[in-house]
Amino acid sequence: MTSFDPTAEYSAIRDGVAKVCAGFPGAYWRDLDARRAYPKDFVDALIREGYLAAMIPESYGGSGLNLTASAAILEEIHRQGCNAAACHAQMYTMGTVLRHGSDAQKERYLPRIADGTLRLQAFGVTEPTSGTDTLALKTTARREGDEYVINGQKIWTSRVEHSDLMVLLARTTPRDQVTSKTDGLSVFLVDLREKVGNGIEIRPIRTMINHATTEVFFDNLRIPADSLIGEEGKGFRYILSGMNSERILIAAECIGDAKWFLDTGAAYARERVVFGDPIGANQGIQFPLARAHAHMMAAEAIVYRAAAMYDAGQNPGVEANTAKMLAADASWEAAEACMQTHGGFAFAEEYDVERKFREARLYQVAPISTNLILCYIAEQVLGLPKSYGPGRG
Repeated sequence: MTSFDPTAEYSAIRDGVAKVCAGFPGAYWRDLDARRAYPKDFVDALIREGYLAAMIPESYGGSGLNLTASAAILEEIHRQGCNAAACHAQMYTMGTVLRHGSDAQKERYLPRIADGTLRLQAFGVTEPTSGTDTLALKTTARREGDEYVINGQKIWTSRVEHSDLMVLLARTTPRDQVTSKTDGLSVFLVDLREKVGNGIEIRPIRTMINHATTEVFFDNLRIPADSLIGEEGKGFRYILSGMNSERILIAAECIGDAKWFLDTGAAYARERVVFGDPIGANQGIQFPLARAHAHMMAAEAIVYRAAAMYDAGQNPGVEANTAKMLAADASWEAAEACMQTHGGFAFAEEYDVERKFREARLYQVAPISTNLILCYIAEQVLGLPKSYGPGRG
């Protein structure tokens, strides 16, 4: 029989992920949340089982799986009530090295990322004055002999305190000296282990969720010239090439969140008795959950359509961005329905709803805001005029 489940062949992988997650129940995450601590034991377990090396080729010690399988891994982590944001970047940041790095860089770093000896979790792109306008970034990298000297600042650089390596985007040619606005940016693989306190300063940012995000300051940071990935000045293109996979993988996490909220909300609705009947017998409880489930199914279909296109070698920019938007909306709708179903108990930490509710809200704005996705679809698909930039609101 034909299966219409796009991840049916990865059911054993899902089972394995669920088994790992079973060792990290809600109490584990609540304790971390209270202390704002990093889930090191959880990340170590995923690395030990090979899940974070899913997309690294077997020749470099990884599993050599495709994006669809990787999406299923992240979705399952979130469906089990865990949170992959502490480590998901390792799946897609290494792609910059894999696609654009030299043979020497790949041989030096990928096997050690695959076995967990090195961790590549940090992605230094966003700056306080540029935000989504990546081309306006001000961090500079100046070549001096066999080194680059880096100065500037990044923000929302998550997991950098728990990473050995960082993919960094910096300007190597001033904007007024390039013929194309997308030229002049370069990508570097920075070894953080000896540079924190020696050209790099990290300042944690406390947020509404336990996300381990930071500001990073570069003050005459010196790195070897062979830290450059690919050609100098072509970095913006390299970063763009990895954004589709990032969007799709995070969209899969949103689908997992939506399923957790729906499973949790429906279970509570079946068990909670008020006025002699389960509250799930009331249409006021049923309909929001059912509608959220329908919207989750629609978003899930787009997520795995985008993943299949990516795996087929296509450029699913529209599909990846649409998947991210619809999946984020689906998870937020499911979160609202679950929250309302639980009533006052939703605010009690022991139910885990309020924690997951806060986590789900992030994906309305990161890694790209819903509004920017709408702008992208309007311009790229509908042929409408650009609605942002100089002179535009």
